[in-house]
Amino acid sequence: MPDKVELRVDGLKVLRGGREVLHGVSIALRPGEITTLLGANGAGKSSLMMAVAGVLPIASGKIALGDRSLAGLPPDIVRRAGVAVVAEGHPVLNHLSVHDNLRAAGLLLPKADAEKEVAEALNLFPELRPRLTVAASNLSGGQKQMVNIAQALIARPRYLLVDELSFGLAPAILVRLADSIRSIAARGVGILLIEQFTTLALSLASRAYVMERGQITFDGTSAELHKNPEILHGAYLATVSDAS
Repeated sequence: MPDKVELRVDGLKVLRGGREVLHGVSIALRPGEITTLLGANGAGKSSLMMAVAGVLPIASGKIALGDRSLAGLPPDIVRRAGVAVVAEGHPVLNHLSVHDNLRAAGLLLPKADAEKEVAEALNLFPELRPRLTVAASNLSGGQKQMVNIAQALIARPRYLLVDELSFGLAPAILVRLADSIRSIAARGVGILLIEQFTTLALSLASRAYVMERGQITFDGTSAELHKNPEILHGAYLATVSDAS
């Protein structure tokens, strides 16, 4: 039976440095669906992602995976519950080999399960197979992003939060990574995609939110946003606070 558990954020408020940067934000993610969160730098997008992941404390509001509250839980528990993050800048364990990076992501799983998930990740990114013994520091930016996504998948997430998939990457690599995002969603994993490259984001996502100054200003389909470009235009031209 398909997973029908939603990841919901309701009325979320977050403080950073004593200042409120998220003002009652509400979003909902669904299994197997790609949702994008758009907005200018400083709009609060990364703050929202970090709060959901347990990295930032929340002042008020709810974060829940189905009936389970995730609010206030530390990042490792959130990850075990089924929410994994692909962080901006494709960070990897530079001093370890590619294979050891993948193995490290499976340390919380039984050995046989971890080996299975590593194998599945390499099926998704076969380009990494000939690089398994290479130190991660010697990978290209695109290869590091593949490792980053693979590490998140090895945790067996129900939901994947992807912060700036396109960061520093060439267009040809983005086409390849876009295909992988579609494949992951087709497995039933819900995806939240934060992305400055709006054309890429809207081509991948079926649903979209626009955030401006710590508030959601649009909630609808990607098709609706395509038909109303002034919504995005206004969000990106708005005076930007340092919310994120």
